[in-house]
Amino acid sequence: MTEIHTRGRSAAERLRAMGLSLPEVRESSKYVNHRTLDASIYIAGQLPYQDGWLLGQGTVGMDVEMEAARGLARHAALNALAVAADAVGGLDRVRIVQMLVFVASTPEFGQQADVADAASELLVEVLGENGRHARTAIGVASLPLNSPVEIQMVCTAG
Repeated sequence: MTEIHTRGRSAAERLRAMGLSLPEVRESSKYVNHRTLDASIYIAGQLPYQDGWLLGQGTVGMDVEMEAARGLARHAALNALAVAADAVGGLDRVRIVQMLVFVASTPEFGQQADVADAASELLVEVLGENGRHARTAIGVASLPLNSPVEIQMVCTAG
C-alpha cells in the first residue's frame, strides 16, 4: 500500500493528490443509494461504473486478470465513497465501519482478499484512520451485469 501523509491534509486534498475525484451520485428509481439507521449509514452495493459505463465484465480467474479486478475494486470503492460523502455531508466526515467485497470468481480462485485489498487501500489512503474498517471478501458465481466486483459499505459520520 502506498503511504500518503494524512496529517494536516483533508480527505478531499488527498483524493485530489491521487489524481482522483468523487463521481456524481446517480439516483435510481428502484432503490436508494443509502439508508440511515441510528448512527449507521448503509451504502447500497456499488459496481465499478464510470460516467454511466461499467468498466469491466467477466469472471476473475477466468477472463479477468488480478490487476484488472483490483482496479475495478478500487473504482467500486470510489463510487461507494461518493455515496458515503453524499450521505454524511462531505468526504471529511466519512468514517467507514465495514466493507463487503463480492468478487465474481471461478470456484478455484482463492484470492478474493487480494482483490478486496485494493479497495481497502484506497479507503485508508483517502480517509486515513477513518478509512480503516472491518471487511469481508466473498467469492460469488455472478454479479449484476456480469460485473467482476461489487462493494457494499456501512459508515458513520465521523
